[in-house]
Amino acid sequence: MTTVRITRTALTRGTLAALSGLLAGFAALTVAELVSAAVRPEASPVTAVGGAAIDRTPAGVKDFAIRNFGENDKLVLQLGIVVTLALFALAVGLLALRHRRTGSAAVLAFGVVGAASAVSRPDSTGIVDGLPSLVGAVAGAVLLYVLIGRLTRPRRVPGEEEQESEGGWDRRGFLIAATAAAAASTVAGAVGRTLNGRSAQDAVASREAARLPAPASPAKPIPAGAQLRVPGLPPFTTPNSKFYRVDTALVVPKVDADSWRLRIHGKGVRRDLEFTYQDLLDRPLIEREITLCCVSNEVGGPYIGHARWIGVRLADLLKEAGVKPPSRGGKADQIIARSVDGMTLGTPVEDVMDGRDAMLAVGMNGEPLPFVHGFPVRMLVPGLYGYVSACKWIEDIELTTFDDYDAYWVKRKWARKAPIKTQSRIDTPKPFGRPEAGTVMVAGVAWAQHRGIEKVEIRVDDGPWRPAQLAEQDTVDTWRQWSYPWKATPGGHTLTVRATDGTGEVQTEKRTKTVPDGASGWHSVVVTVD
Repeated sequence: MTTVRITRTALTRGTLAALSGLLAGFAALTVAELVSAAVRPEASPVTAVGGAAIDRTPAGVKDFAIRNFGENDKLVLQLGIVVTLALFALAVGLLALRHRRTGSAAVLAFGVVGAASAVSRPDSTGIVDGLPSLVGAVAGAVLLYVLIGRLTRPRRVPGEEEQESEGGWDRRGFLIAATAAAAASTVAGAVGRTLNGRSAQDAVASREAARLPAPASPAKPIPAGAQLRVPGLPPFTTPNSKFYRVDTALVVPKVDADSWRLRIHGKGVRRDLEFTYQDLLDRPLIEREITLCCVSNEVGGPYIGHARWIGVRLADLLKEAGVKPPSRGGKADQIIARSVDGMTLGTPVEDVMDGRDAMLAVGMNGEPLPFVHGFPVRMLVPGLYGYVSACKWIEDIELTTFDDYDAYWVKRKWARKAPIKTQSRIDTPKPFGRPEAGTVMVAGVAWAQHRGIEKVEIRVDDGPWRPAQLAEQDTVDTWRQWSYPWKATPGGHTLTVRATDGTGEVQTEKRTKTVPDGASGWHSVVVTVD
């Protein structure tokens, strides 16, 4: 019976030791959250480690995450980090039961990892970014040392000798310490989140106060025939709340427009320029319809959207700084756009200054940019994939060369230059749909930004290509809807679409992956007609 009692006691102590590790990990994170409020929210351990993980993620893994988790990829990453930390904390708690100091040292070591991740991030403001992780780790290590002490220290009973058996540890002292630690950690986390939330209040207020002036060059009205009345088709203009989001920011930057500044400098710049948000609003603004597409969009994928943007011509700002394109003897052939979160995007100077409506956008669909889409200012270059043109939360433009500097994604094996490929998509009927026999309306969208869409064709099974009916084209920088009345017969069928752009180039059948410069191939859906 004694052996059974001791085994059960050992099991209880092991469980409580694992719990001690969890409480220490929880305390480390919540204290770090509280300290990050005095530094900056992006310096918190989960954000810093998550950002470092994203920075080191191979392109193939990134594509896998986007393909399988979509815009929830960052949530999945954060959950993965929390689960990993929890498992680590459990293991450290069990380790500390046998080696008390070693377990506490392991917590400190993990804090060093978090601090190193924070300091090494592209947007790091310096060594101070490591403080939240370090202070949190110290708090967690001390707590673990105290809790494990309650599990290993013999219990003293007044008038009796120390209880040396395994059942003699200080249960009451452990429960009091654990409960107090859990309560204090919860309070610290809540206060930290509140303070970090308040730090964004100025940014929220500046956006609410922003008023977009009427553009000096307004967009033409969207043609009535640009939107086909076919159930299943997306709206021509994508609502802001439905617009895709693909970026590396675990915490969406909340930038105060009143303190925001943009600097233009680098090779071929005769004089550096700096602009405030109001400076841009006071300039002649252009308003344009532009469709954006992510390079991670697979054939038939969802990462494309259309909006009406308002902003300042980027070419005008570059000319004021004395910049010339390479075709006119300019020294720089690449623009490096830097975001407040440290992201860098490289854009060909020639494309920005060739007459297209490249802009620094301040508005989207009639309102100031949403925070998730780059408030207060983002960059847009029609005809280029977003990773080389659409820098959100932009704060710096440096003129350089492709030989001298590789931007963030180029360092990760993506192409330096990435014009959008001619693509088309079937939106209805859906894959594996079961339409009824008779006339079935097949419809979708096609895009070839800055070239436009000239023709869309449909093929049923291995039959001939048939021309689809095109909606009216808005501009060459927008997508174009199409439809085809198919006389469907019972049985299984494969529907395939291809497009021809404004230059006469037919969309290629060759299937390629998204890396290094965008997917290609024809989109097909399989349906069964009843």
